[in-house]
Amino acid sequence: TVAGIIDAEVRGDVVKLRLTDPRDLVMNDQIQIKNQALFVHSLNTGVPHVVHFVRDPDGFDVFNTGRAIRYHEHYQPAGTNANFVTVLDSHTLRVRTYERGVEDETLACGTGSVASALIAARKGLVESPVDVRVQGGELLRIYFEMTSDGFAKVYLEGKAKVVYQGKLWDEAWKKGK
Repeated sequence: TVAGIIDAEVRGDVVKLRLTDPRDLVMNDQIQIKNQALFVHSLNTGVPHVVHFVRDPDGFDVFNTGRAIRYHEHYQPAGTNANFVTVLDSHTLRVRTYERGVEDETLACGTGSVASALIAARKGLVESPVDVRVQGGELLRIYFEMTSDGFAKVYLEGKAKVVYQGKLWDEAWKKGK
């Protein structure tokens, strides 16, 4: 990938990826959304993510709040993804994600789940491994080590399945066509 070589292990229908070390951790930031102070944290897990903790993940307005965070002046020009997180226990989170590019809530976001788990761990709310329940119903598992100034050995694990197969003919690889 553009981020470098990503190690992966495949066991049946489960894939475990080692992510690049996260960077740009910012804890306990505050932004204004619709004249309301919102306390957020941010981390780049390959792409930028904001994490905001909520009490009721199912009743939370992910689309409008996520869009407001994604386009907030504090995160421009590139924008950011927005994750809304509820801690279920010391090893389990519920995460809903608004993704830039998609410009809507997605059913799962691996890098957002990782950012959510790492920030929750930095706040002392969870410890590795962390199971993340995403909107699509899947369970992702995050493994990591905390360091004095960040994180190391970060892994994302989840089920994988083939959802599409295609074929490219030789002409597709030739330049100028």
